[in-house]
Amino acid sequence: MRFVDEVEVDLQSGKGGRGSSSMRREKYVEMGGPDGGDGGRGGNVSFLATTGMHTLLDLRSRSAWRAGDGVAGSGRRKTGAQGEDLQIPVPVGTIVRDAETDAVLFELLAPGEERVAAPGGIGGLGNTHFKTSTNRAPRTTTPGGPSVALRLRLELRLMADVGLLGYPNAGKSTLISVISAARPKVADYPFTTLVPNLGVVSMGEQGSFVVADIPGLIEGAAEGKGLGHQFLRHLQRTRTLLHLVSLSPTEAETVAHRYRSLRNELATYDTELAEKPEIVVLTQRDTVDDEAEAEAREALVEAGAGEVFVISAIAGDGVPALLRRTWSRISEIPRS
Repeated sequence: MRFVDEVEVDLQSGKGGRGSSSMRREKYVEMGGPDGGDGGRGGNVSFLATTGMHTLLDLRSRSAWRAGDGVAGSGRRKTGAQGEDLQIPVPVGTIVRDAETDAVLFELLAPGEERVAAPGGIGGLGNTHFKTSTNRAPRTTTPGGPSVALRLRLELRLMADVGLLGYPNAGKSTLISVISAARPKVADYPFTTLVPNLGVVSMGEQGSFVVADIPGLIEGAAEGKGLGHQFLRHLQRTRTLLHLVSLSPTEAETVAHRYRSLRNELATYDTELAEKPEIVVLTQRDTVDDEAEAEAREALVEAGAGEVFVISAIAGDGVPALLRRTWSRISEIPRS
């Protein structure tokens, strides 16, 4: 399945049906008077957040959406049928923007949440509404309300509790495959992760949390270099970040440089993202000796890292302790 996290769509609600101009005509009823019914309301176009979708790909293949028009009223005060509403399913975490102004209209953050984007036109009034003491046989009616046409841009930001970030081959995909049922591609060359991956981490009876693994970042990512810059938005709703830094190669200065450079990328892209709580994780512990590990940890602390864990995802070393600390951290932080 292709991952698509941005798409533009054209919406048009239904127009309201016209009110009826009708006079009651029955054999044994003299001067029956007006009995024109109202027109039906036009159909709404709405978005429904669903957990059954994880991409906006389905909307890429259909860019135009239109609801049904309301039916005109008729005699005997019969109201016209309402236009058929159109409900568009989207993934939880979808942001709906005006395509021209880029203004956020609303966000869909909870499963089952529904928001009307284009309301249908109101039904027109039949001539029964215009009867007065001086005008007992009015022919006046009103047309139905107009439809609403919009061009919107939908943007998906994954709803994850924890975001994994790091250079290519920092071990993000390996870690998420070990701690969850997610099975991203794992290989020994850069950019094996091409799209975000989600994994659910079970903490037993305590509950679970969702981890998002985005493609590896490189220097200049905030300006569009590499692949990960396209998906940095998916880290904005996370409650904490796991910043993975590889211990291979082992030079402490190299490790510190990787950490500082990605911290700079986060700050350049979004200062609020850079201020999110983070846990720094030194990965690939199995590739270095104790002395090199200690030097790398010290270099990270000097570079500004607060809390540092050292793990080997393949061997499982340090992973349980990291998960316990991550669970403790996110339990203290409300979802943004």
